Amino acid sequence: MNSAGSNTRAPGTAPAWSSWYLTMPKLAVGLLVILLVALLWLLQDNEKEEQRATLIADVLWLEQSFRFHLENNTVQLQQLALDLGHADASDKLFDTRVRHLIRTNPELVQVAWLDNDGVTREALPSHISPRRGAGSERGRGEDSFELARKLGKPIFSRTYLSQDEAFFELYVPLYRGDQLAGMFVATHSLHSLVGQMVPWWFVEKYRLQVLDDDGKVLTAKSKLDPGPAALTHQVALDPPGYGLTLQATANRVVTSTAQNLIMTLIIFLAGAVFWSLWAIRGLMRHRLAAEQALRSEHAFRKAMEDSLTVGMRARDREGRITYVNPAFCELTGFAADELIGALPPYPYWDPEQLERTREMHEKVLDGLAPSEGFEIHGRRKDGRYFDALVYEAPLIDADGRHTGWMGSVLDITEKKRAEELARQQEEKLQATSRLVTMGEMASTLAHELNQPLGAISSYNAGCLNRLESGNYTPEELRAVLEKLGVQAQRAGRIIRRVHDFVRKREPVLAECDLAELVDDAIGFIEHLAQKRHVRIARELPGWRPPLLADQVMVEQVLLNLMRNAIEAMGDTPPELRRLVVRVTQNEREVEVRVIDNGSGIADAVRERLFTPFFSTKPDGMGMGLNICRSIIEFHKGRLWVEANPAGGSIFAFTLPFAP
Repeated sequence: MNSAGSNTRAPGTAPAWSSWYLTMPKLAVGLLVILLVALLWLLQDNEKEEQRATLIADVLWLEQSFRFHLENNTVQLQQLALDLGHADASDKLFDTRVRHLIRTNPELVQVAWLDNDGVTREALPSHISPRRGAGSERGRGEDSFELARKLGKPIFSRTYLSQDEAFFELYVPLYRGDQLAGMFVATHSLHSLVGQMVPWWFVEKYRLQVLDDDGKVLTAKSKLDPGPAALTHQVALDPPGYGLTLQATANRVVTSTAQNLIMTLIIFLAGAVFWSLWAIRGLMRHRLAAEQALRSEHAFRKAMEDSLTVGMRARDREGRITYVNPAFCELTGFAADELIGALPPYPYWDPEQLERTREMHEKVLDGLAPSEGFEIHGRRKDGRYFDALVYEAPLIDADGRHTGWMGSVLDITEKKRAEELARQQEEKLQATSRLVTMGEMASTLAHELNQPLGAISSYNAGCLNRLESGNYTPEELRAVLEKLGVQAQRAGRIIRRVHDFVRKREPVLAECDLAELVDDAIGFIEHLAQKRHVRIARELPGWRPPLLADQVMVEQVLLNLMRNAIEAMGDTPPELRRLVVRVTQNEREVEVRVIDNGSGIADAVRERLFTPFFSTKPDGMGMGLNICRSIIEFHKGRLWVEANPAGGSIFAFTLPFAP
């Protein structure tokens, strides 16, 4: 009584664990909100760092562009100095080259040619008065002039202001021989240089300023609206140097409205979750009573399922196993906890038939499972294999929704083993009966040898008669003996060809002539064609590149195809029985077509034509075409069959040319 009373709970009261069950989600939601806020802050900080790295890379790229451009101007003026240093150089060269230089470099205000005393000899454009002669700029220009004279190399001057615009000069000495013959002075406008070299995308992102060594802004360029500056980076502008720096400033990254909205929504949703959890608390009591009733029902249903000898397996719409009964576990050898929750490929699937089993699995999930059931081949946990017959049915829940599939699995391993044993016995009997047909080659050999042996006998008798009569000449006997030798060689070739045809050997790839190969195959089967009143025609191109093939194996393919074609014309009127061996070629391969006008091949038969042990002949072995396809594929070719528009069939195969 006490024990029963201790387990009794008043209706409508929640168990002690339910309060913890609801508290944990609240803590999780609170922690999630904190983490999301931290994530947004980290994202904003990361965005600032990325902006800083981009700013530094852009400023370094711009500084490099300035340096390369000024160095290019220096190189062009040095080249001009070298060209004018020759004794035969004219002033016209200076005029031509400088005009081109100023036209392609807008920042060049003027290029002047000074003599050794610093007096202007020529200047372009000539209408602009030199700025070097004013005040302190004169002293700076003379210092740069003297420094370039002493060092003998190009020198940039300090930046100076004229009419509120910054300029700097480039001094390039001109030598004739080893003597200084003058100086080129290229005046650069810093404002024009910045306007030319700074691309549009740079000023869209940053405010660019050029500062002197005192921090004074000499020139600037930007399309950026003034705002709170957060990121600034500067690099030295050398050349021209003398404390000049490039400074780029990016506006501060402002928190977007979307981020603020997301933050507000997160806090709002967190409050909604807390409220919903509180509301769920009242529903938990009603649900617990319903769960108790379900436990009783589940126990009753489980007792029924455990008593079944048929394996039961349930899967959801994604293929995940949701239930197995003990009979299914016994069939597969896996425990229930090893199978429930598993997704394809399941552990009891046969690894050698994964694709086939997966294909059937997809059909079941698509609702295309056959109503009569289907077979699967599986592997138990201990490595033994089993066969099972599976019936699938939709799994419908209480609301009428299709939630998955319920399968009934029957073990048919022993039944399949008995069927396989019977099939193997039948195949052995069929193979034994097929071996009897190999005796047909004897008649072929006898007929082939009859012609050359008969010719040898005739030539021999003729020679003996001539010798006995004494009426002969050596030339006549030599001609007869040569023909006799040819027939003997022909008989030897027939015996060797038949021997090579039937003996087991490794394939040998060698260059061979396709015309000779076709002629040998036709000669081998010509007696059968004459017996069946079949005319054989060969259509070969005039020039044929050599093939890299095993001649005996390809002859075997041709012989088998021609023999099948002759037999297929058994019901064709004799006057229409015509076998054509047609050879065509393209750039890479040759195509051989064996064409007959027999009864043709039905579509259902054509699908199984190259299957081992399938034959349309009552006494056929069913291996000829399968062997032919293997031979052609060994030679990197293809073998197929198609219908002849004029009636009959066309067997075609391709062979690649020898490299």
